[in-house]
Amino acid sequence: MSTTIKGERRRASGPKTGELPVATTEDRVVLEIRKFIAAAIFFNADMAEKAGLGLTDMQLLHTLQLYGPSTPSRLAAGTRLSSGGVTVALDRLEKAGYLRRAPNPEDRRSLIITLVPGKLRKVAALYEEVEKETRRLLGLLSEDDLKTVVRFFEVLHNARVEAS
Repeated sequence: MSTTIKGERRRASGPKTGELPVATTEDRVVLEIRKFIAAAIFFNADMAEKAGLGLTDMQLLHTLQLYGPSTPSRLAAGTRLSSGGVTVALDRLEKAGYLRRAPNPEDRRSLIITLVPGKLRKVAALYEEVEKETRRLLGLLSEDDLKTVVRFFEVLHNARVEAS
């Protein structure tokens, strides 16, 4: 006997050994998110290796690209890394020429971390194909579907920020 969940069939006896149960649409969404995150981590690890960086270093670069200049303490809070872990990663990235540290004009005890744009070309090139393919796939969705996806990611992001 099998049941259908929104066009998918699964056995009434439950999942195979090692499979996660999918009983609701929410279960399906959570499962797809987990699969996407796992694949993204491996992809980013591969890209970091190709750039000669560690995964943490690559993720800090992404964070600075997405949110702009930051202080080390904001990076630590936003990434959930220890302040020491952020400092060590920033040291490596500064030595490799990816970022600069400058005095924070709003707080003389702090620094502002900014990226060196020219150095990021190599990293950006690594992501060109996957971004092109992602945009192609997004083109298959309706505008309403895209707005729902954006709203979903905003809700996830805002919940994570509020929990920090």
